[in-house]
Amino acid sequence: MTGHSLDRPIWAALTTKQADLASGGPRAMRFPADISPFAATPDDSPESLAALAALIPSGTAFVTVGKSAAVPPDTTVEKAAPLIQMHAVDLVAPEHSDEVIPLGDANAPEMLELATLTRPGPFLANTHRLGRFIGIRRDGRLAAMAGERLHVDGYREVSAVCTHPDFRGRGYAGLLSRIVADRIRSEGETPFLHAYADNEAAIRLYEALGFRIARELVVQMLRRD
Repeated sequence: MTGHSLDRPIWAALTTKQADLASGGPRAMRFPADISPFAATPDDSPESLAALAALIPSGTAFVTVGKSAAVPPDTTVEKAAPLIQMHAVDLVAPEHSDEVIPLGDANAPEMLELATLTRPGPFLANTHRLGRFIGIRRDGRLAAMAGERLHVDGYREVSAVCTHPDFRGRGYAGLLSRIVADRIRSEGETPFLHAYADNEAAIRLYEALGFRIARELVVQMLRRD
C-alpha cells in the first residue's frame, strides 16, 4: 500500500490498532458483522477485489471507503457518495459539563436506537465496542452521543456524533465532539473524522471545532450478489 495510511482508513485500522477484530487475509479484511459493515483491501488490483468479494457472504451488505470507487466482482453498488476526511488542526478545547456521561455495554440498546433514528453512519448492535463513547441524557432519554470508531497508528476517529431531534439546537454535538477529540489529542494521537461532502452543516460545525479537510474519499455501500 502506498500513500498515506488514511487514504484507506479501514484497511489501516484492520492491519494496525484494530487487527484483533480483523478477519480475512493479506488481500482483503473486514470487521465482525455485528460490529461494523466495513471491509477493505490494500489496493484496487483484481486479485484484491476478488478476495474482498469472496470474504463477504452472499446477500450481505458491506461498506468500503477509499480514494476510488473500485467495485469488487459479483457485487451491486447500493450507494456511493463523495466523503470528506477532516483532521484536527487547531482544536477548540471543550468546556466542562456535568451532563456528560460515559456509555458502554449497558447503554447499547439506546445507543443503537439513537443511531438508527439519526443515521450518523453505520452503527450496529456492537459498534460501541470500537472505542469509548460518551453521551448526554435528558428527560430519561439518551439525547446525544459521540465516540470513537477507526483507530490507526497515530490517529483515532471521532464518530457516531448524533443528537435526537427533540434535543437539537443545544450545542450537544459540538460539545461531545470536542470532548472526544480532546481526549484523543491528550493521548498523543490526531483526531480525525468523516462527513459526506454535501453535508455542509456538519462540515461547518467541524471546521468551527478546529478540524480541517485533509482528503476526499469515496464511500460505497455494496451488496454481494
